Amino acid sequence: MSDELTSELRELAAEGETLPALSGAEIRGRAVRRRRRRRTTVAVAGVGAAAGLALALVLNLGGGTDQRPAPAASPTGTPSLPAVPDATVDLSRRVISVAGRELPLSSGSEWTPTGTGRMTVTAKESVKLMPGGVAGLKDDYSLKVPWVIELGASDGTANYIAALTYDEKAPGNYDSTTGWIGLRPTDAKWLYERLTPGSVIDVEGTAPTPTPTSRPVSTPPTATPGAGTGASGG
Repeated sequence: MSDELTSELRELAAEGETLPALSGAEIRGRAVRRRRRRRTTVAVAGVGAAAGLALALVLNLGGGTDQRPAPAASPTGTPSLPAVPDATVDLSRRVISVAGRELPLSSGSEWTPTGTGRMTVTAKESVKLMPGGVAGLKDDYSLKVPWVIELGASDGTANYIAALTYDEKAPGNYDSTTGWIGLRPTDAKWLYERLTPGSVIDVEGTAPTPTPTSRPVSTPPTATPGAGTGASGG
């Protein structure tokens, strides 16, 4: 392209030095040829520029071979942590800890120990007619127990926290139930009003081994004949 421009400039310079000895038709023909050469030069230059721009776009858009690998995807989400229990039962100390308070309790005896592990409140009843086997009576009897909180374990078993009305000295001192957790009536009512279905309770430890003089003899109140499953709920 530079050679053609140089040739034309030289031709124009030569024409300026001497008057052309050409006819009008020849002059017009020469002018037409010059315009065609200029158009060809401009077209070639335009095609070259377009090709260079296209190549640059391809390289910038990732068409080149020198590409960095995409960064590895970062893991999404975080493993769920165990729920913080709303209450913790310590059988070895005979207390249930909740909201900064420690409530004395009585758990199962050495023949009917209280199950341990993480449990969830599944239901509540202000008064429940407990079957005789759960209340410590004969199977054909039942006992009304207030402020009952029903607990469900992961293995499908159930247990209860309730007021130990017939032996209020037992909580904190000795274990006298058939496996459920007994509280003093005032403490049982307070806990009943605080916990809701879905609350998490951890039951830990082992009940202390009783001594011959550690557990006074207590007898449940008069029971109602006939099995029962429940009473008014709360």
